[in-house]
Parts: sequence; C-alpha cells; structure tokens
Amino acid sequence: MEQDLDSLKVKAMTIYNRLLDRFGMPDWEGEMPAMDVLVATILSQNTNDKNRDLAFTALQKKFKTWEAVRDANADEVIDVIRPAGLANQKGPRMQHVLRSITEERGKLELDFLKEYSAEDALAWLTQFNGIGPKTASIVMQFSLGIPAFPVDTHVYRVTGRLGLRPEKMTADQAHAHLESLYPPETYGPGHLNLIRLGREICHARKPDCAHCPLTDLCIYYRDVIKPQMDAQNASGVT
Repeated sequence: MEQDLDSLKVKAMTIYNRLLDRFGMPDWEGEMPAMDVLVATILSQNTNDKNRDLAFTALQKKFKTWEAVRDANADEVIDVIRPAGLANQKGPRMQHVLRSITEERGKLELDFLKEYSAEDALAWLTQFNGIGPKTASIVMQFSLGIPAFPVDTHVYRVTGRLGLRPEKMTADQAHAHLESLYPPETYGPGHLNLIRLGREICHARKPDCAHCPLTDLCIYYRDVIKPQMDAQNASGVT
C-alpha cells in the first residue's frame, strides 16, 4: 500500500508538471476577502463562472455589505441572485450560513481561522449547514492561506479518469486523498489546472483525448477510449 501511495504521488506530480507546461501557472487574484469567497462559492454551485459573477456583483451592488445580505428579506435576496440559478435554494442557504457565523462569532468574520490548523479550520467551517468540504477548501486555499485541495465536479471527474483516486471514492473523501498526493504549495495551481483540463479537454460526455497531454497516464483512455478506437479501426469505421 505504501508503494502504491508513492507511485500515485509520482504520477500526481507528473500530471501537475505536464499541466503547467500546457496551461502555465494559473493566475488568481491573491487572497480575496474570506466572506467574498464564501458567498461566491455558494453562488457557484451548479452554475458557470459567468452566472456566478453576475449574481455576486448584483448582491454587492444591492446590499453593499454581507451583514445587509444576512439581514435582508429572503425573497429580495432570492430575486437578486437569480442569474446564478437555484436561487430559491441558494438564497436561504447563504443567509443561514451568514447568520450561523454571526451567532458563533458575534460578527461576520473568518480571518481568525488563519491561526487554525488546516484540520481545525475545515472542521470549524463545515459545522455549518451549507458549507461542505469543497466550499470550505476553496475559502481556506484562496482566501485564508491555509493549504487545501478543493474537489469540484471537474477535479473529481478528471482525477477519477486519470486513476489518481479510487473509482468509488466520494468527492468529499477525495479532498483528503488528493491532499496526501500533492505537496501543499501545489494545491492551488494543481486544483486550477485540473479544472481547466476538465473544462477545455476532459469533457464529461465527449473527452477530447486527441488534444490531451495525459493520455499515456490516463486509465480511462487506456480502458475505454483506446479500445473503442481500436475496434473502429479494425472494422474500418472512420
């Protein structure tokens, strides 16, 4: 088992370096305010970045502060965030999280978590209904400077196809697993480049394997795509 983990670590870093060669070092805007990242991540669930940003900007324009969002009429919040989709679920969830943090701390703040260990920060954030491991990990990695490896839909799909995680491992379980494979300083770039791979090449329905730099490392390509291609070639299908 130890050898298997060591092999996976080598594979993970090979993938990391190839994606750096392909996509470069990803850019992100340093450490954004933690409450901004928390709200944006809640809005991002089951939608794209464009719609998330539309809803986020609308919230900031309408309410000015997250305290105002917390205390606003629920229907008003729902109406403002409609561009993000699932507004009837996301609005109450967001307000519940903001109120729960206020009840716990006396005010809306998360920067105190910078003094926590990664394990304790994750436990504190995920105690609230509406904050799961993915949301907590994004807040930790991109706003609090606490190493965490967020696993979204793209990261989960791509790492499964590449064989970086067990096939039946859940997305929640994959956070800690992937953190064990990568050095902490690579979590941010590794996460972002895996997302880019999933968006641009390793699509859910029709992966563009012809343009992927990782086919020689990919279990899905070896076991599914290549046999299909071989069968088509053998039958003369183009």
